[in-house]
Amino acid sequence: MPTAPVPFEFEPTGTEPVDFPFGPPVTIELDPAFAALRERQPVVRIRLPFGGEGWMVLRYADNVALLGDRRFTRAEAVGEDVPRTTVIPPGGSALTLLDPPEHGRLRGYAVRALGSRRVLELGPRIAEIADELIADLLRGGPPADLVSGFALALPMRVICELLGVPYADRERFSAAAAVFLSSTAHSREQVERAVDDMSDYLWDLIERRRGQPEEPDLISVLVQAQEDGDRLDDDELLTLCATLLSAGFENVANAIGSYTYLLMSRPDLATELRQRPDLVPAAIEEFLRLVPPTVGVTHARIATEDLDIAGTAIRRGEAVFASLPAANRDPAVFEHPDEVRLDRTGPRHLGFGHGPHHCIGAALARSELTIALRALLTALPGLRLDPDRPVVWRAGLTLRGPAVLPVCW
Repeated sequence: MPTAPVPFEFEPTGTEPVDFPFGPPVTIELDPAFAALRERQPVVRIRLPFGGEGWMVLRYADNVALLGDRRFTRAEAVGEDVPRTTVIPPGGSALTLLDPPEHGRLRGYAVRALGSRRVLELGPRIAEIADELIADLLRGGPPADLVSGFALALPMRVICELLGVPYADRERFSAAAAVFLSSTAHSREQVERAVDDMSDYLWDLIERRRGQPEEPDLISVLVQAQEDGDRLDDDELLTLCATLLSAGFENVANAIGSYTYLLMSRPDLATELRQRPDLVPAAIEEFLRLVPPTVGVTHARIATEDLDIAGTAIRRGEAVFASLPAANRDPAVFEHPDEVRLDRTGPRHLGFGHGPHHCIGAALARSELTIALRALLTALPGLRLDPDRPVVWRAGLTLRGPAVLPVCW
């Protein structure tokens, strides 16, 4: 098992900001700083790598309130002076940077493709892809890298088929996505080139669809909607396609890798799920609650007026960040919050967010994760970490998860 983060020793004063992120976001463990601050100062001033300072909200109830509070805007969270973890400031027509009603209009296009009915239809195809990838692993024999051979390949093939993106181009767009999700791993110039490369690549696909639609893929559907007079301009179309493509495989790939690592680190839990596969969905919900998928904060929300959060004065124009991993381990809401409890009841975790910006891909992600873990547990009952090769964790990005997960069986 990797070494746990060192205990958090900083004593917050309320005026001196805390440097964030607290440390490298490696392993599946949440830095103890989140729990320490949630108890001592649940709304804390933080200093981010780029753009200055803001506030971070740590308790569950305060995060739920923040995520649904119309006194905050996402649309103003752009520009060099907005605190952030990424090298370049967000911009364009990304869903994460829109407020109602524009957010709801653009979100509606994605919901048509990623809604529960469409996900149910995709289930058999996802299972077929999972079986094919596991068959390839078995043919190659151990040892193997579970990330490249399964965790990354599964959601990438699914989103490529859904959007209509050639899977053969995966190295180009996955490399670009990894760069523009950078926090410290790449320079600003490298990130900007990656954004341009992804834009050029997707725009070429969009232009091809204008003359030769390939329904039922989503790019064709979006292009047709634009041509039929829907209020979807070129920038929105391009940004939506880029968001669906990159988020459609990166987050799920990291989750599959992290959750499999957790199961291999907890053979008792893996055995229980093999004996009771009906418990896999409950396990997925616990993993979504327990395993942090990012460095620990959402995109900034900007206060549109002076207000108060848990006794802390927030001034108009200040940036506030939700911390979903901290909220998901709030002991005031979740009994034994640091443990996996397959019989857990009570409030829903915030793994997919809350409110208007709740993750549009939640249903698809749940389906992929459930199918992936069931397939691995069934087909590879001896799956374990390779004792001769270390796990390599992603570094310098806003997302977290294993980059290389050596396994044998």
